[in-house]
Amino acid sequence: MTGSPSVHASAVRVGDRAVLIRGPSGAGKSRLAFNLILAGRAGQLAPAVLVGDDRVHLDTVDGQLWVRPAPELAGLIEVRGLGIRRCGFANEAVVGLVVDLAAADAERLPPPETLAIRLNGVIVPRIPIGTGYDPLPLIAAALTTTDGSGPVQPLDDCSKGIGNHISPNIATD
Repeated sequence: MTGSPSVHASAVRVGDRAVLIRGPSGAGKSRLAFNLILAGRAGQLAPAVLVGDDRVHLDTVDGQLWVRPAPELAGLIEVRGLGIRRCGFANEAVVGLVVDLAAADAERLPPPETLAIRLNGVIVPRIPIGTGYDPLPLIAAALTTTDGSGPVQPLDDCSKGIGNHISPNIATD
């Protein structure tokens, strides 16, 4: 990878793909990064590890968007109330999701064109999140469910047979 300039963002590898977290200063990028790591440790998401907090580098390689920590910040994360803390980190990861905190285009039912973004020539899924909303449930939903606009089949144990019940183990289905 080439020496790209750093961008103001945080990133966490969840499973085999990174969640790139963008937003203005004070929007909660570090808090969300730490919450993703905790959710991974608790088994609510795939195992999660910090890539970088506050500043990361983005590069395009073979049609994929890669993220890596800024060398001077590698393994450091801000935990509000405790300060800058050290933690394990990944040297790099392919970006699989972009989360924009305090996004002006966040909506309850977002139009499809807002759910993807082109970064460094690569189209990546995107979640715009408005100010005042907890982003963790939205990200967990994006990582553990599929698009609901297609045909839905009822669960075998659905008592009403209308397919509007969520599987109790959706993360493993």
